[in-house]
Amino acid sequence: MKKLIILIFSVVLLSSCATHSGYIASSASLSKANFSYKKQISGTSKATYVFGLGGFSKQSLIDEAKRNMLAENPLKENQALANVSVSWKKSSYTIFVIINKCIVTADIVEFNDNGMKE
Repeated sequence: MKKLIILIFSVVLLSSCATHSGYIASSASLSKANFSYKKQISGTSKATYVFGLGGFSKQSLIDEAKRNMLAENPLKENQALANVSVSWKKSSYTIFVIINKCIVTADIVEFNDNGMKE
């Protein structure tokens, strides 16, 4: 019986799980056919919490992920982000350690020259 209790405690303590959530934020207006799709880009950031301490706020994680995304994919003239989405992955490796990961994804669109002058 004692071995069973130790086994159950070890499984609970060392098990991991993950949850996902996300939303779409406002972005460039694509109401006219004055743009072309270039590519999809993304950036990530993460924070580790031990006993609920550490890491950054959600807004800080979003900002860092967006900075990482734009640092690897700088926008050129007449380009904008569209369909910006923010996703969250929360992983728990023990009951004491939680990793919160933020993924920001967006499409790069390039506006035609005549569309930017309107």
